[in-house]
Amino acid sequence: MKITGFEIIVVGAPWRELTIVEVQTDEGITGVGEVRMVNKTDTLIAAIQELGDRYVVGSDPADLSKLAWNIQVAEYGVPGEVGQSALAAFDIACWDILGKSLGVPVYKLLGGVFTERVEAYANGWYQGDRDPKIIAEYARKVVDRGYRGLKIDPFGHAAAEMTNEDLRRSVGILEAVRGAVGPDVQIYVEMHGRFTAHTARQVAKSVEHIAPGWIEEPVLPMDVTGLRSVRNHTALPIALGERIHEPQALIPFLEEGLVDILQVDTTHHGGITGLQRLVGWSDAYNVRLAPHNVCGPIGTAAALHVAIAASNTKVLEHFNDFADPWVHEIVEGAPYVNPKDGAFDLPTAPGLGLTLNKEICAKHPRTGGRLALYAAGWEKRQDAKNYDSRGK
Repeated sequence: MKITGFEIIVVGAPWRELTIVEVQTDEGITGVGEVRMVNKTDTLIAAIQELGDRYVVGSDPADLSKLAWNIQVAEYGVPGEVGQSALAAFDIACWDILGKSLGVPVYKLLGGVFTERVEAYANGWYQGDRDPKIIAEYARKVVDRGYRGLKIDPFGHAAAEMTNEDLRRSVGILEAVRGAVGPDVQIYVEMHGRFTAHTARQVAKSVEHIAPGWIEEPVLPMDVTGLRSVRNHTALPIALGERIHEPQALIPFLEEGLVDILQVDTTHHGGITGLQRLVGWSDAYNVRLAPHNVCGPIGTAAALHVAIAASNTKVLEHFNDFADPWVHEIVEGAPYVNPKDGAFDLPTAPGLGLTLNKEICAKHPRTGGRLALYAAGWEKRQDAKNYDSRGK
């Protein structure tokens, strides 16, 4: 089997753009991949086109190690976020093709079922003003939908430091969420790398009574010294990895025991192949895996198949029941969180188990949607003006 071509489709929402790649083969089998690129969709499209023409067209979709080597090594430059994301789009699509060609779900090619029910946690649900009562009501709806865990960044558009007043408001929001969901639902505290080590330590101490399932990215992603300081001052679990794009960058975090939950993103770390290579490595350090996932249904499916086969899966992030729920419609067979147990149903169809609906994709053209975490109102995820970097 040979790859004969590929098509790039971008689906737009106010706060994100989903870049989809459909890969075609000479046997008529197609596969799909997806990336939600942070703020650089045009750059990603250019990289997909250039690297796809150079390394993908004419290749065997099974030669995934060679594809990864070509983009990560033969290109000479460090692949970084853009290169690893372009690779991921093709890698995911090729795994989809392989599963379809063999008539089995992708997870069957990754070791089979280890975890039949992968627990989900909700994100993108707190689309209101930073008022504890308002956010608490949103949290109740998450639990009513069946989720057993949810993630929230209650810190507004804070950068580096916070005033005492704003810290009290942030903690008040978390206290209201805990009161709304009860003691047994996991609350994951997202910090988005906003803070200096000093502020991160202060925040960690202030939220301990909430009993969060983890604190996420308390400092900038490559601030090893700052993270070491936070680790030495809190017993809370630390999660990180969404903005780490090459495996070698993980070495200090794993070797120094600075991370409890690894959150690399399937679509920014070389795809299914890249994430699968980290399963055994992270397990060797007794670290749990909770893939970062801000994708639509295709990227979610890719992460889900790895999570099903991995022996150290903790939980999988999911936006699509609360932020832009219409994205389920761009495919048939979208991953589904069952309200009976708050876990994803086990896919059974060949490949990723999806069929792309291009007509629905065409109804949602590009928006320029992007993430602007330091602009007031970014949490609402509904109006493009919330993502103006000037906060206007």
